[in-house]
Amino acid sequence: MLESLGSLTSGPWIYAVIGVSIVLDVFVPIMPSGVLLITAATAAAAGATNATANVPDTFAQDVPDLLLLAACAATASLLGDFAAYRLAWRGGERLDRAISRSRRLTAAQERLGNALSRGGGILVVVARFAPAGRSVVSLGAGAAHRRPKEFVPWSALAGATWALYSVALGYFGGQWLGASWLSTAVSVLALAVAGTLAAYVVRRPRTSSPASNAAVAAATSSTA
Repeated sequence: MLESLGSLTSGPWIYAVIGVSIVLDVFVPIMPSGVLLITAATAAAAGATNATANVPDTFAQDVPDLLLLAACAATASLLGDFAAYRLAWRGGERLDRAISRSRRLTAAQERLGNALSRGGGILVVVARFAPAGRSVVSLGAGAAHRRPKEFVPWSALAGATWALYSVALGYFGGQWLGASWLSTAVSVLALAVAGTLAAYVVRRPRTSSPASNAAVAAATSSTA
């Protein structure tokens, strides 16, 4: 396992591969960016325990650096989000019509707009973990012409949170279960569980409080 992990993740190219996959993941959500990141972090855990595992020093030198992994992943996540955001911003009428035909995108756009206007961009962070949630949020923010200062800081926080969580899963999974494909699989499963919970939160219908309903009714009657 150690040698196979080393052959897969050794060398500086692994940072480029992970970065590119994370950038493209916003446009092609089936890209295995999370799996690649966790696998690289598991290799880092293997390198940290090479003394007790009697692994050659060359392996320890080849494994990825955890801080570089997290920084690379967080930066690539922000770049991908911003690319999708700008693309949707400049999409024009054709993209607007495509979004209007999608109930999922329309609902997400409305929720995101309300959340950002209230300063509650935590929805951007939660959606980063949901399958395709990153794409929906980035495209929705751009299509709605949300200001960069409303979206970009939350996107940066979302990317950093996701990157740190994924790297921690791979690293501590490798530490606790050993540097094996089993530990990688368990870590990926934990990431999938987080994604399922995030998807539930993002898709959950918003409930209006009596006060907000009264405010809406008052505003409606005053404009009638």
